[in-house]
Amino acid sequence: MSPAETRSAIASIADMAGWSGLELVARLAEGSIPRPPMAETLPFTLLPPEEGKVGLLATPEPRFYNLTNTVHGGWIMTMLDTVMALAAQTTLSPGETCPSHETTAKFVRPIFVDSGEMRVIGRVVSRGRTVITLEGRIEDAQGRLHAHGTSTCLVVSRKP
Repeated sequence: MSPAETRSAIASIADMAGWSGLELVARLAEGSIPRPPMAETLPFTLLPPEEGKVGLLATPEPRFYNLTNTVHGGWIMTMLDTVMALAAQTTLSPGETCPSHETTAKFVRPIFVDSGEMRVIGRVVSRGRTVITLEGRIEDAQGRLHAHGTSTCLVVSRKP
């Protein structure tokens, strides 16, 4: 995708300025606005959000394997960072954004390509005026925990 195509594929800041974070994430989930290009790199299905809670479904692919034939930790970290940032987004008022400040992950059991579809859940633990604290989980179809993490996002007003 060329830089011009990338820019046109993303909803503009001006378009989004009047939306709450929950509206934005809901529109992404329903497909009424284009997904950011990163979603093509690490594909997932975004489920309908609730305020403070987001879920997504992701199926690991062989291209995400590392040298030990398990899914690379970078895939796991990115899935956790994505779901927690989206959960934080659902708490925002129009004109606010929330870049990730830090994200941590704990790897509980390996993920293999044949592990099947994984459910990734992000939830707001605390929403302050300037900091949002979150937790995330990656579980298999049987509900077994494969990884979990925490994150903080900073609440920032968008400049017009």
